[in-house]
Amino acid sequence: MPQPPRYLVITPVRNEEHNFPRTVESFVSQTIRPARWVIVDDGSKDRTAAIADEAAARHDWIRVVHRADRGFRQPGTGVVQAFNDGLAVAGAEPWDYLVKFDGDLAFDPDYFAQCFARFDRDPKLGIGGGLICRRDAAGLVGESLGDPAFHVRGATKIYRRACWEQIGGLFMAPGWDTLDEIKASLLGWTTLTFRELKIHQLKDTGSADGTWRNWVKNGRANYITGYHPLFMLAKCVKRIFSAPYVIGAAGLGWGYVQGALQRVPQVPDPALIKYVREQQLRKLTGRPSIW
Repeated sequence: MPQPPRYLVITPVRNEEHNFPRTVESFVSQTIRPARWVIVDDGSKDRTAAIADEAAARHDWIRVVHRADRGFRQPGTGVVQAFNDGLAVAGAEPWDYLVKFDGDLAFDPDYFAQCFARFDRDPKLGIGGGLICRRDAAGLVGESLGDPAFHVRGATKIYRRACWEQIGGLFMAPGWDTLDEIKASLLGWTTLTFRELKIHQLKDTGSADGTWRNWVKNGRANYITGYHPLFMLAKCVKRIFSAPYVIGAAGLGWGYVQGALQRVPQVPDPALIKYVREQQLRKLTGRPSIW
């Protein structure tokens, strides 16, 4: 009987005492447990660090890294810094898949087993993950149904080792969770959200930043990623008709324009930006595209 894949999980977490116990419970219940789960407490002021330490005391495959409180949330770069600290602690731990996973998620006991079965069926699948959902009266409803076909939410990223090594790790920039997929696509890999595998996100996306700041942050990330201005305009127009109505579109547009006016450095990879814009122009002109 073949051995199950070895996977390493890194979870940056900050001030999630109300949600994180559900994530711990979900990992402990997995039919295929991680070879190592590194929890990176990113300066929490509540009981998150204590919950992580308690989990590590009970399970020898869990380790905890404590980072000093920087005094504020740092979306994008802060998450990548915390992730890299966790990866450094894992050291030479052998693995087949690397997972970046948030600390406010609940998921079924066979979640990772089902994910790896999908990777097994497609050797060119480089990055995958389940569908992030919120719960309402109808049950779990996917929040990312409008995302590009290639996009896997940053809350749950599974990287095949060969793909991870080729993309060279995560970009230290807002929009890192789109840049990794575009770089993988440029190198010939496919990326995919497994829409039938639902993950319950226990709080709303972007709720820690507030609605306006969250959409401005996304627009700024789009500028850093190198989005084509015409594609960005079309994206903002489309966003007007989706909740949060108008404010999402305005925030996206302002974040993008603000990035341009302030000459915020874009990703230092001209070939990647060229590929992004080519794919976006193909989409706008009705041709096949990763979008």
